Order: sequence, then structure tokens, then C-alpha cells
Amino acid sequence: MPTLLLGTTRRSAADPSPDGSVALFSYSQYSFKDESIKAGYEILDLATGKIDESGLNASEINEIVWLPGTSTGILYINATNEKSANDGSVLVAYLDAPYTGLKVANSSSGDLHFLLNCLAYPNGTAVNPESEVTPLHTGRLYSDNYVRHWDTWLDKNRFAVFAGILLANKSFELASTGMRNLNHEIFFTTTQSETPVQPFGDSSDYDVSSDGSLYAFLNKANYTASYIYVGSFTSSDVAVAINGPGSVADTAGHRGASSQPSFSADSRKLAYVQQDGVDYESDRLILYTVDVTFGQTGITAGEPKSLSAGFDRWVFGPLIWAADSSSIYATAEDYARVKVFNFPTNSDGVLVPLPLTSNTSVSSFSVLPDSSLFVTPTAIWTPTEYSIVSNGTKKTLFDASSVDQNLAGLGAHTVSEIFYNGSNPATQQQLHAMVVKPTYYVSNKTYPLAFIIHGGPQSYAGNEWSNRWNFQTWADQGYIVVAPNPTGSTSFGQQLIDSIQGQWGSWPYEDLVKAWEFIDENLNDVDTDTGIAAGASFGGYMINWIQSNALGKRFKALSTWASEELWFLRHDMKGSLWDPDAVGYRKWNPQNHIANWSTPHFVVHSSLDYRLPESDGLALFNILQARGVPSRFLSFADEGHWILQQQNSLFWHTEIFNWINHYAQSGVLDDVPIGN
Repeated sequence: MPTLLLGTTRRSAADPSPDGSVALFSYSQYSFKDESIKAGYEILDLATGKIDESGLNASEINEIVWLPGTSTGILYINATNEKSANDGSVLVAYLDAPYTGLKVANSSSGDLHFLLNCLAYPNGTAVNPESEVTPLHTGRLYSDNYVRHWDTWLDKNRFAVFAGILLANKSFELASTGMRNLNHEIFFTTTQSETPVQPFGDSSDYDVSSDGSLYAFLNKANYTASYIYVGSFTSSDVAVAINGPGSVADTAGHRGASSQPSFSADSRKLAYVQQDGVDYESDRLILYTVDVTFGQTGITAGEPKSLSAGFDRWVFGPLIWAADSSSIYATAEDYARVKVFNFPTNSDGVLVPLPLTSNTSVSSFSVLPDSSLFVTPTAIWTPTEYSIVSNGTKKTLFDASSVDQNLAGLGAHTVSEIFYNGSNPATQQQLHAMVVKPTYYVSNKTYPLAFIIHGGPQSYAGNEWSNRWNFQTWADQGYIVVAPNPTGSTSFGQQLIDSIQGQWGSWPYEDLVKAWEFIDENLNDVDTDTGIAAGASFGGYMINWIQSNALGKRFKALSTWASEELWFLRHDMKGSLWDPDAVGYRKWNPQNHIANWSTPHFVVHSSLDYRLPESDGLALFNILQARGVPSRFLSFADEGHWILQQQNSLFWHTEIFNWINHYAQSGVLDDVPIGN
């Protein structure tokens, strides 16, 4: 039931203490009965796996970091305006705005050098919403892009990284220099500086060296080009873009998006990942290291060295250096999972590393003092696991599916995968799909197919937990879920990703046809005659394209959630709408095939989705209605591209399942919709 999914306890990644003895994590659980959220912090003993309450008040704490140079000391931001602490802690600074994303280092003097981020005015000062002056009018006036992004109308304020110092010789009070806005100092001509990069940026967009001497941050830029800026904590000099225009990296052709700046343990090197292409958001992310120093001439950066040029996967963060700075641990998508890999810094770049984790997907990890890995993975059958990996052996300390009552019965036994031949002769690649059976699957019966298509299109359907598209929850409605990874999918090599360019309605669609045919011929417990198909974002576009073509007739019902940033489409469609070579806009448009639309179709599109405007969903629904195709339109006034609020998510799940169950399993269709 959806209430079990949405009412399950949600736990954060666990953050180990400096001495590796315990790990701290937060949790929250929504109660549909009380319409309330219970939240707190707990401590995991890394030796025994025992979990205890931390004694910390979640309602008063905004965030916590471990204090470097201590065994288990913490530094936290109080979420209240209280200027005195009553829990045994010591107030060291009063911040005049809602800063977040705390990172801290212990300097050679004993001072604590720290970084935070906050929304800032154009003059560089931090925005405090409580002191904001509301204009008398509601107009918004723009002269350039973006006008709005993701779920927000933009204004003149931008997020920025702020640096501060807590003085050891003054009981760690904030230095008189206060909070220094590092972004405000950067000169720009077109795009105003911003860190973290919205809408998904966080504290991984910046870092402070372990000795507190240097800082680094990622800055937003036009298209996908973005640079890593490095500066000195003890200097007033403006930060320098070490891989910006005219740099060694730029000359070598590395001009795309950068991310994940991370200083080495000895504070002498910086690691980061970067793409080569300036207008391709799905170019391969390659891991680099560069020597960085600060001297009389300011910041100096050496020649970037690639550690993953021979590794045909995207390298992601977190980037975590070994204690002796001899290697870097990082995650990468690999065969529909997120795995941890190790890259020696003396590598020649052609190394193809072996994964240190396997079947689950790692959402976060840390390196413990004994060099073992503490990992927080998820899987289709569990939202949270805490494990230690050492010398190829995994020790599970906690698994939510074996503890939480809402997850009773879940396990790896319901999950499998299939491989089938793709349609593109140029790639000659076997394609992949996840298969999920009901929790209480019966071997001698058949189940309708739930054919779920991922978004992106440069993304994948894999073995990981989701609170939004949870394959197990769909399967437990009485279906066998098959989630294919067609052309354009990530984690299977760059060629498959690149092959979607100009081919949105071609190879991906034909791959899905091949997947359906494989299921029909080989999975005897799947009833394809009563199947349904659903997809979100690009998956929503593909559902519309399926509706327009022969595969649409193979399903009893369809569901579209928000079908498919300017530079993104410029690459995938080989230009802008008006470019003569960009024929894909017209060639792969489902509206060219409206006469074929006949399969019952449920459309979901919410008002705050500024990535894909709500009018797109309304147009689709209006055409379906005009053609007499059974259809429904669901919109949430307070949701965007994703449905995140529990009550809204429950309503969405309830109505989607009512719809597909009516057409696939002869369920009774409810009378909830507004109508004439």
C-alpha cells in the first residue's frame, strides 16, 4: 500500500565521527493518522551496530558537523534565534541569516575556518527572510534568461558561499571580519555568480582544505561550462578559476561542467570532475587532480591530471581522498547501480578500476581511520542500509527492511534483471531492464505487465530505492514491473548515451519495442495482454510517443507524468527549433500522430513545474478529450517536476493505481474527478 511506502522512516546518510567509533544520522517519519512528522538524531555504534538516541533536539538543530581535531566533538547550527545554549553546548557565533551547508577545518593556529552558503542580495549581504521588505506590486521584470527555473521564479538574489573564522584565543568567537561573501568578489559579464548551483547544488559544490588554508567552490555559468575557483583563507585576493578560460585545463579542451571540488588530506592537491563539452549536459564526467598552492603571486594551479580517462563511466562524488593522499575514492554509475571505486593518484589515466561495492546503490560513503569504507546504500527492497566494506568483505550494521514494520516481507528475492538485444546496429549492445515481482509472488500464476520508462533521457532505471517511483510499490498492486534502459540510458557506457542525439523517437522507442517482445516471449509469468505503461519526464514524452505508434496498442492504459533548459535540447535535437538541421523537433513530435491516439491515458502535470510547463500536459489532455479517448488530468498547485509532499503523493499513488487497476485488472474506477 502507498501509505506503507510514504509512512516509512526516512534516514539520512550516517556520518562517522573523526575517530571512527560512531556515526550520526537524522531520521523523520510521517504519520498519516496524526498528519505529523516525528524527527530526531540517532547514534550508530560502528563496532556493534547498536543504535541509540543522540540526545540532540531535532527541532532546534539545523545541521551538524563533526569537529576536526576531536574524537566526537560537534559543531552545529541552531535553528532558533536563541542567543544562549541550554544543552551544555557553547554558543560561539550568532548568524544573522539562515546559513546552511557547514564545512569546517582546523587551522595551524587552532582557529576554525569554515564555509557556509546562503541566499545573498546583489550587494553581497546575506538575505534574512524575516527582515525582507515586500514590494507593493507583484510584477516581475526580466531582460535575460532565466525567468524561472525548476519550481522558482528568479529574482536578483543569488546563493553564495560565505567564509568565516572562529578564533581559538577568543573562545572560538566569530572573527571581527564577519562573514565574507566569496562569490560577490568574482567579476562576471553575463551570468551572475552563484554557489551552490541551483536547483540541486549543496555543500558538495565547495570545500575547505584540511589545514584550513585554502577554499574552493564551483560557480554557475552559461550552457554547461562551469569552473572551480580557489582562494586563500588568509588573503583578501579574489578566488581564481583554476580551470577557467586561458587555463591549462581550457587549453587541453576540458571546457564543460565541473563539480565536486575536494582537497587532498595533505591540502596540496584538489580533485574535481569535469566534462569536455560546453553544451552537452550528458558528456562523460572525468576525474582530475591538480596541484594548488598559494604564494606571493597568489593562487597557482598546475596541470590537471586525469585519473579516469580510460574508465567508460561517469565519475560522481563524493570524492574522498585516502588518508595518505595516494588515491581517491569516488562513486560511478555501473550497470544500473551506483558503486564505489578507487583511483590511485599515480595512475596513468587508462586504469579501469574494479568496483568495491556490488549489488546495491551507494548514496553516500566515508573512509574510516582504518581505511575501511563506511557506506550508506539503498536498493529496491530497502531505503537505508549502513555497512562497512573492508578487503572485499561487507559487514551490514543496519538494514531498514529487516527492522521497519512498514517494509515487512521486502527483500532481494523479488528483484532480478534481464538483458536483451537492442535495435541500433551501430552499438550492437545488449540492453538491460530491472524486473520486480510482488512481495508475495505466487509462482503458478501470471501478473499484468507494468512497463515503467525512466526520465532523463540520460538516466537509468536501477537497483535503488525511490520514494516517488518505487517499483516494489507498483509491483505490490499485482503487477510484474519491468523497467528498461533503452538508448540514452546511463551506466552502460558513453556510446549508448550519445546515441540518442537526434533520435528521441527512433532507437529508444525501438529498444522499448524489443524489450516488450522479449518479455512477451520469455517471461512466462508476465501477462502482456493486460499490461500498462507509465513514465515521467522523458519517460512521459516516450509514453506520448508510444501512444502515437504501434506499441501503444499493446497496453490497456498509459500514464504520462510531465513530458519533456534550452542548451539541453540544443544538443539532443542538434540545434534550436529554427535551425534547419534540427529536424528532430518535428520528426519526433507525438502531435504529428494524433490520429493514432486511442489507449486510455492518465496525465499528471503540476503548476510549479517550470522545467516542463503545465500547458504541455493540458494540451495533451485536451487532445485526448477531443478525440474521445478515456483520460484524466491530475495537477497539484503546490508541486513541481516531482511530487514531494506525502499527502499529495498518497493522492497521486491512489489515483494512478485506481486508473491502471481498472483497465488491467477490471477494478472499479472511482468518481473522484471534477467534472461537468
